Amino acid sequence: MRGGRATGLLAGAALLLASCGGGDSPSSNGGATGGGTPPPPPPPPSGGVYSIPPAISLSATDVGTVIAQAAAEARSRNAAATIAVTDRVGNVLAVFAMPGAAPTATIPGAPNGDDIDIQGLTIPSAGAAIAKAITGAYLSSGGNAFSTRTASMIVQEHFPPAPTTAGLESGPLFGVQFSQLPCSDLSARASEGLIGPKRSPLGLSADPGGFPLYRNGVVIGGVGVIADGTYGFDPNVLDRDTDLDEAIALAGTVGFEAPVRIRADRITADGTSLRYTDVEYPQIGNVAGASFAGTAGALLPVTGYFSGAGLLAGSAYGTEASGIRPSTAAEFSIRDAFVLSNGAGANRFPVRGGTDGADIAAPITAGEAQAILEEAFTVMSRARAQIRQPLDSRAQVTISLVDTRGRVLGIVRSPDAPIFGIDVSLQKARTANFFSGPFAAGELLAAPGEVPEFVQRVRTFLGDPNALTGTFAFADRSGGNLSRPYFPDGEVGQPHGPLSRPIQQFNPFSTGLQSALVLGNLAQHLGFVTGASATDTPRGCTGLPQIAGGNSRLANGIQIFPGSVPIYRNGVLVGGIGVSGDGIDQDDMISFLGLNNAGVRVGGIGNAPRDIRADRIVVQVGGRQVRLRYVNCPFAPFLDDPTQNVCEGL
Repeated sequence: MRGGRATGLLAGAALLLASCGGGDSPSSNGGATGGGTPPPPPPPPSGGVYSIPPAISLSATDVGTVIAQAAAEARSRNAAATIAVTDRVGNVLAVFAMPGAAPTATIPGAPNGDDIDIQGLTIPSAGAAIAKAITGAYLSSGGNAFSTRTASMIVQEHFPPAPTTAGLESGPLFGVQFSQLPCSDLSARASEGLIGPKRSPLGLSADPGGFPLYRNGVVIGGVGVIADGTYGFDPNVLDRDTDLDEAIALAGTVGFEAPVRIRADRITADGTSLRYTDVEYPQIGNVAGASFAGTAGALLPVTGYFSGAGLLAGSAYGTEASGIRPSTAAEFSIRDAFVLSNGAGANRFPVRGGTDGADIAAPITAGEAQAILEEAFTVMSRARAQIRQPLDSRAQVTISLVDTRGRVLGIVRSPDAPIFGIDVSLQKARTANFFSGPFAAGELLAAPGEVPEFVQRVRTFLGDPNALTGTFAFADRSGGNLSRPYFPDGEVGQPHGPLSRPIQQFNPFSTGLQSALVLGNLAQHLGFVTGASATDTPRGCTGLPQIAGGNSRLANGIQIFPGSVPIYRNGVLVGGIGVSGDGIDQDDMISFLGLNNAGVRVGGIGNAPRDIRADRIVVQVGGRQVRLRYVNCPFAPFLDDPTQNVCEGL
């Protein structure tokens, strides 16, 4: 049985997860100069190594200005758009529909026309616009400004994606589009009055037309636009598109532009410059001064996201109201640590010991959890960033820790880490724990739909009838190897990994097990958003069996790009650590080396024994043998030490 389609949805719609040189200079955009050089950030607090972003936010008037400017550009192009604005942590501040704006958009189908999962389906335009705005805000920080076009470039089967790059490995954030899911147990729900990072109705987006919004070099939100009726991705970065959604959204950023020096095209991955926009400011009209009061259209209610009653002001990131704040000395002894808060000062995920004492003999203790998080944070604070400007900046990430049940034992982050990494780091921690555990095969076999079939696919592919029963330790890099539409990654003509779709059916809207696990959640959520059902998707993803204490072990879905390792005690799995927010090799190093250092500090815990790590698995591919990978640590990783090969021998 092949993968299912979302069924029983309002008017046949289905919910979509899509993806998912030079110095600063003023923008040439009709007089706006928001892209000029911002004032320098405040110095780090005494004893710290990071500067803390100033508490700046979008006002309701700002939100109206963004919408009015975008709408003015749309009118000049004889288009009608749906426009959404969010703050940095995903609060939806407005959704606006111009007269004649289409209520729905369509998802690209499978390359061979045999659509699977959510390919080729119809989605609400409002959901698409919100997802684009959230993506622009969540992927960005004071050191990097990424757009949905940037996202498109880094989630496809080859990097960079183009007809002439077949044979190269997949994008560095392959699979990130399936994060911030509406079923995530971490992401807050506006409908329940919770604060902190919000879910996205469609996950992260790879459809051009979403940008971050900045003031004085500080990211304060995002804008997303859908007007062309297609919610897709750009498969060719070698040309420059004249994209309607992108032009309209870029106009919305006038006065709120990302500083030139940190835009994606000033940042490289594997020596390739990323793409920020194919439409430049000189190509849009003089929209500065557009008034929301005189803009034709109406605010659009979106169930679970925006009431439509009026423009809202955003929260200031780093304050209690945003749900992310500096930690107290009682929470972490390390400087510069930030935590998630509940709005009343309480840490949503305080450090604690494992909840799985009924399952394993010696769960992670609270002291060990503290040591793991602090040692990983220390590695991060010494590491050279890959995706931040200026060069030789320090890495900034979120670090999550779980026990074998997937329960959160603590989350800590640096002051300016991108927001997307909160949910993704937890996905990574849970994924490494899950696939390393003795329970993985059994729980997948008990899931509905196509999911059980992936167990046999893995066993056949690896030639191991006992695969996924805890005999090997899988880091996210290992599971990611098995989740690519070519194995080895990128090699055209080779078979697909057993957790992936074959290339004939693959696109970013149907990746394999990752998408199959959450298909039911997405369908149920769409029914709620469109009013077809009064019941939203549960706070907890996947149809895997619930275990003691609540949801499944994968309650915010799985992730399939690197940055996590399982945790062991005397050869026994006791949990997982996940890291997200910088380059994937940096994420690998912070999790792997941080765990090692914690074991040295407190004893008893550490990385998987070498003889059971997934890089001991060899797969026969044609006439050669291919070994899975476990972790990759970057060259010259530290700013304070010239040591190379820092993970070697551990």
